[in-house]
Amino acid sequence: MRSLDTIEWGVEHGSMTTTTITAPAVAPTRGIPHGISFWMIATVFLTQMAFCAVPTPLYAIYQQRDGFPTLVLTVIFVVYAVGVMLSLYLAGHLSDRLGRRRIILASLALNLVAAVLFLVWNDVAGLIVARFICGLGIGILTATATAHIAELGVAAGRSPLRSGIVSTFANLGGIGIGPLVAGVMATFIVQPLVAPYVLFAVLFIAEGLVVLFVPETVEQSAERFAYRPQRIAVPAAARGAYIAAAAAAFGAFAVFGTFTGLSSTFLVGLLGVRSHLLGGVVPFLVFMAAALAQIVTVRMAIRAQMMLALTAAVFGFAGLALGALAASLVLFLIGCGLAGAGVGIVFRASLGTVAGLADAARRGEALAGIFLVAYAGMTIPPLLTAAALTVWQVATVVVVIAVLMAALVVGSGWRMLREA
Repeated sequence: MRSLDTIEWGVEHGSMTTTTITAPAVAPTRGIPHGISFWMIATVFLTQMAFCAVPTPLYAIYQQRDGFPTLVLTVIFVVYAVGVMLSLYLAGHLSDRLGRRRIILASLALNLVAAVLFLVWNDVAGLIVARFICGLGIGILTATATAHIAELGVAAGRSPLRSGIVSTFANLGGIGIGPLVAGVMATFIVQPLVAPYVLFAVLFIAEGLVVLFVPETVEQSAERFAYRPQRIAVPAAARGAYIAAAAAAFGAFAVFGTFTGLSSTFLVGLLGVRSHLLGGVVPFLVFMAAALAQIVTVRMAIRAQMMLALTAAVFGFAGLALGALAASLVLFLIGCGLAGAGVGIVFRASLGTVAGLADAARRGEALAGIFLVAYAGMTIPPLLTAAALTVWQVATVVVVIAVLMAALVVGSGWRMLREA
């Protein structure tokens, strides 16, 4: 069994590697073979991550229909991150005791409820509740699905590196695919606020039936289970490096959150573009670039990774600022892609830094703290950005955001390099 509290990482010759994971000590199953189950859980992971970002290009439709301000739209987005943080803290580690399959089924059920709410209760209050429930589902899913994929991969004879690449793409790539799917459906289908949620509701039901037959990789303990929330620990001997890594994670998710929650607002305000398809393309570029950059650089030394990441981030934020000032869609999109690639690598480096700082017994607790700080980056910066949009022009806000985020990401990344 691979415990979420003791996920083992290693730092070898300056690059991040995962330690060997032993095969799950569970009885053979008559269900789906481990090799096929590996891809099924990866698909379930990707589908749910895609669903969490489906509303991104649809926010403009809700806003135009109901007439609520950008600040309310941002609250609808931010409440999702609050749900993720709460779920991570209260239940993100429970699959170590209750089993991976059971928690993944619970996440599917929560996201199915969210999809139904989007269909039947789609005013502002309903959107807030649906987004919060979706956040609860994603909070219990991410670590559980990542561990399940790794364990199924070992049982099927796959390398930990390959499992990590698949998990990375399912996570970040899924968040990128969701808005693109919704943007395409909003552009070419008559009922854009119905069809995407029906599609994902059907997928969740089908996937739930499949997960019932996927092998469990956690050996059930006969010991009585005493519940406690996820513990969080900061390595006392390396607080400076930990704070730098936390700041980098916060900055990375601030980029993700701001351009996921407000991409349509930026496109309309900067370029006068009211394309739902482009509203899905912007977050697709950011998250897909982040996923692919993490995958491509996985074997690079950490110093080389960070130098590449910081360079990409600087040029990306510069492209965003220039695109805003020149009202250039091409520059804006290039900036999104480069910034996404840069902060994607920085975020992974922050996890690797913390994993290398913490003792093995406290590593899961240290990483939990980083994830909570990261998701805080999806709450405060987007809210401040939305508030700024009520006072300043969109171009001014984008330039200021680009400068501040560049300073945060580059400053924290450079501090991590110095502390490494």
